Amino acid sequence: MSATAVAAEILAELRAQRSERNIAGMRRFGIAPAGEQLGVSAPVLRAIARRHRRDHALALALWATRVHEARGLATLVDDPAQVTRSQVRAWARELDNWAVTDAAAFLFDRCAFAADVAHAYSRRTREYEKRLAFSIMAGMAVHRKELSDDVFLAFLPVIAREATDERNFVRKAVNWALRQIGKRNPRLRRAAIAEARRIQKLDSRAARWIASDALRELARPRAPRRKLQVGK
Repeated sequence: MSATAVAAEILAELRAQRSERNIAGMRRFGIAPAGEQLGVSAPVLRAIARRHRRDHALALALWATRVHEARGLATLVDDPAQVTRSQVRAWARELDNWAVTDAAAFLFDRCAFAADVAHAYSRRTREYEKRLAFSIMAGMAVHRKELSDDVFLAFLPVIAREATDERNFVRKAVNWALRQIGKRNPRLRRAAIAEARRIQKLDSRAARWIASDALRELARPRAPRRKLQVGK
């Protein structure tokens, strides 16, 4: 069966589970895509994705439907090793809400060229394209255990440069990237704290919020480890 035919079957399955109540709830959290929205829950999408792992052709077919949940599913079933730079460009142009942006970021952050995309898109004008850059940085900090600290140290000046963007979904992603980099290891924690303190001095409400929120998490004293007691 062709990828297009499988995508059509999956789309019928998704439409059968349409929930107006879930759609309303998603919209209250700012998830309001331009295309069709079905309100299918994330656990249902993950269950479907498990049946179609690493199916690049199916991912492309699902994305082409323009249905929000199908696009989310596309990011779950795609194979990062087969994602191309042209695919990233095409999908990024169509991002229209934060949820699908972050879902795409969690696919792209596992690509070999993820750092290049993050740097390039950090300068984009469109809100969700720019958010994509910083969501990729955050995702790389969590998922890419094999990468050196230098990759993430190079992101910190970019975070500082874009910290004055007042748009809600950009500033939250910038903050997210800074916090996740800082939580990666002690060296990056110190570097992220130092960067946050520099950002805090910028004449920008967004920058002050980004820095204060990051410092609240990264600079707070850690609870001492308790000694393991016999019988506990």
